[in-house]
Amino acid sequence: MSDSAEITRQAKSNLAFALQILPKERRDGMIAFYAFCRVVDDLADDPQRPLEAREADLLAWKAGLESGFAEPDALQREVVEMITRYEIPARLLTAIIDGCLMDLRPQRFGTWEDLSQYTYKVACAVGLASLKVFGATDPASEKYAIALGHALQLTNILRDVGEDLANGCRIYLPLADFGRFQYTEDDLVSRVYDDRFAAMMACQAERAEGLYREAVEVMPKSDARALVPAEIMRSIYQTLLAKMKKDGFKVFDQRYGLSKARKMAIFSKHLLGLGSAA
Repeated sequence: MSDSAEITRQAKSNLAFALQILPKERRDGMIAFYAFCRVVDDLADDPQRPLEAREADLLAWKAGLESGFAEPDALQREVVEMITRYEIPARLLTAIIDGCLMDLRPQRFGTWEDLSQYTYKVACAVGLASLKVFGATDPASEKYAIALGHALQLTNILRDVGEDLANGCRIYLPLADFGRFQYTEDDLVSRVYDDRFAAMMACQAERAEGLYREAVEVMPKSDARALVPAEIMRSIYQTLLAKMKKDGFKVFDQRYGLSKARKMAIFSKHLLGLGSAA
C-alpha cells in the first residue's frame, strides 16, 4: 500500500468515502491529494511538536512545491506526479499550506468576509484542485467549487467549535456575529450554552445553507458526472448541518457525525442517479 493510500485509509474521512465512485486512476490521484491535505493539516495541529518545527515543515512543503523537492519522500513524489499528470497549479496547494500556517497562531476574524479568506485557502483551493482530478472542464465548475468549499468549511467550523477551543483556543466564528447576538468570546471559552449561542450558530448555519444552494445553482450540467464525488460530499455535509441545527448545536458536549449506514444511503442515492443519467 502506498504512503498516500495508508494515510487516507487511517483518516476514515467523508472525502475518502466519496472517492469510492471514481475510476481507479483518478481515485489514486485524489488519494495522493487527500494525503497531502491530511499531512499538512496534521502538521499544523500537532500539539506534541514545537510551533517553530511545525512551521518549518510547512514552509519546506511550500518551497518544494514552488521550486522542487531536493530529496522528495514517497508522498512528495506521489504529490508531484499527481499535480503534473492533472496539470494542477502549484499555487492551489501552496494556498492550502498558507491556510494551515494561519492555524499555527490563534487569530480572530472580524467578519464573514475576513473568515472567507481563510476558508478559501483551506477548502476552496482543495475544491479547485480536485476539479482537475475529477475531470471537470466547464469553467462554471470553479464557481461551484468555491461556493461548496466555503459551505463545507463553515460546516466543519460549526461542528468543531468545542474541539477548536481545546486545541489552542481557536475561534473561527466572526467577531461581528458575537456582537450581533451579544455573546462574548469569554462566554465561548467558558462554553456558555444559551439562546444567544444557539442563535449565533443558527446564523452561521443559514450562511452555510445559502452557500450550498449557490453551489447547486451554479453547477454546470456538462460536468454533472465528473462532480458526483463533490455532490456526495455536499449531501453528507448538508445532512450533518441539518442534524446539528435540529439538535440545537450542542457542540460543546459532542462531535456530530453521520453513521456509516447513513453515508452509504447518500452514496447509493448518487450512484443510482448516475446510472439513471447514463
